[in-house]
Amino acid sequence: MAREEKIQTDCDVENDQHSEHPDLLLLCDGECFRRMMEAGAVWLEQHVEHINSLNVYPVPDGDTGINMHLTMQAALREMSTTDKPSVGTLSKALAHGSLMGARGNSGVILSQVFRGMAKVLGEKENFTALELAAALQEGSATAYKGVIKPVEGTILTVARESAEAASAAASEEKGIIRVLETTVCQARESVAHTPMLLSVLADAGVVDAGGQGLLTILEGALRGLKGETLAAGVVEVGGAFVQAMAGEEYGFEAMFVVRGENLDVLEIRKTIASMGDSVLVVGDSRNVKVHVHTDKPGAAIEYGARVGTLSDITVENLQAQVEEFASARAIVADSPQSIASGIAIVAVVSGDGFQGVFESLGVGVTVAGGQTMNPSTQDLMRAVDALPVHDVILLPNNSNIIMAAQQARKLSARNVVVVPTKTIPQGISALLAFNYQVGLDANAVLMTRAAAEVQTIEITTAVRDATMDGLEVAEGEFMGLLNGTLVVSGKSLDEVVDGSLQHLGLDEYEIITLYHGTDVSPSDGQALAERVQSMYPDHELEILDGGQPHYHYIISVE
Repeated sequence: MAREEKIQTDCDVENDQHSEHPDLLLLCDGECFRRMMEAGAVWLEQHVEHINSLNVYPVPDGDTGINMHLTMQAALREMSTTDKPSVGTLSKALAHGSLMGARGNSGVILSQVFRGMAKVLGEKENFTALELAAALQEGSATAYKGVIKPVEGTILTVARESAEAASAAASEEKGIIRVLETTVCQARESVAHTPMLLSVLADAGVVDAGGQGLLTILEGALRGLKGETLAAGVVEVGGAFVQAMAGEEYGFEAMFVVRGENLDVLEIRKTIASMGDSVLVVGDSRNVKVHVHTDKPGAAIEYGARVGTLSDITVENLQAQVEEFASARAIVADSPQSIASGIAIVAVVSGDGFQGVFESLGVGVTVAGGQTMNPSTQDLMRAVDALPVHDVILLPNNSNIIMAAQQARKLSARNVVVVPTKTIPQGISALLAFNYQVGLDANAVLMTRAAAEVQTIEITTAVRDATMDGLEVAEGEFMGLLNGTLVVSGKSLDEVVDGSLQHLGLDEYEIITLYHGTDVSPSDGQALAERVQSMYPDHELEILDGGQPHYHYIISVE
């Protein structure tokens, strides 16, 4: 009760500060709604790096901000294609675009919020404050329904509490701006309260990243509605932003990090924006992360090298990916899997080495993705729908891709089953359990059971000081995660690997497989394998090149 009174007082204070500016906006039409969404997307872009930094674990794969940003980009691209700029057509486009472009759990939940809003606004030319509040309420309800086990202290809580505040305000206020101000105020309070509802956030000393992302979108929408300027040097709200989104063509996706001193983020963003679309440039004076779709990735990389030192360089041929999806029919037709069972498998894989492993085990199509590069719902649908067989098994191989996989399952014309694998080793174990002589549902049971039996150890580097799972870890130290839980940290890579294996206890297991990443040389990987084998001589051990980024080793124990 005390918290509710505090929230109301804070909101009253904020609204009082605006009392000298009467809210005369009683009706919002299509252009008004478009302005709100564009401003929300631009404001979100300015805070991507901060949202990424709210990752619970101090691992180098925080991507909530990027996922929500790319989801909003897809939504705006779809909005820009409609020639009937009513609130109804735009809200439907927003919902469809965000669903198809949804990346990660946060992106999928955001798309469900927009889907619920479209249920209320879908047939309207414009909306009132009451109708906006009703749309936000339906958005929250739809998002909750889309999650099998809703957890409070997340984006869901922020969506629900801010929608409730909007409804309460709309019952007294007719002005849309006043209602949205109250909505934003409550969203801010809800985000601040998330660590009190979810202990893992409190332990990590962060608020919920998805909730912060939703708050940021709402803040931007309010700024757009009030005609306030956004961050200096940012693409202004309006046609230029939408045009940049709508012009996207297939080419190359270039990603890299620029490191240096006194880096000019705004100048880097401006230059990269002139080279392509789907641009994301975030960071500070010492580290800048760059993402761009362009026909000339070399030019972007050369520019980055001129302004600083490059790392984490990745270039993906988007056109080749589309052609791969288009030719998936031929790939699967030659697969004994489709001939023997009529079932094809799609798997999300990060790293060239892992891609080869999955293809050798009979996967029809692999989709590039994993930590920091979650594929969208549409990416997964393209892979599934390109297959010539009706029955498809989808392996997400990452906990943050499962929700997008479930959305692809619902939207696909194929009969799709998602085996909810959370790690690459789980995906491999599931594949090994595939039985050519039984049907889709029986295989789903077999593969799900097999995936649950494998233990996954991930070795990475901490990106900040933190206390997690009762352990203290310093920035730059190695960390060992056992099935997602931090179990050991230290300054020696070998010692962290040893400690992780010892923590698991290997008496009940027989097979150890070490997959080394891009930053581990084959010789170092082999040396580690030989030492581990000497420690566990009775276990079968293999070392393979996984080619995964960010994680020095991914270890499968069975």
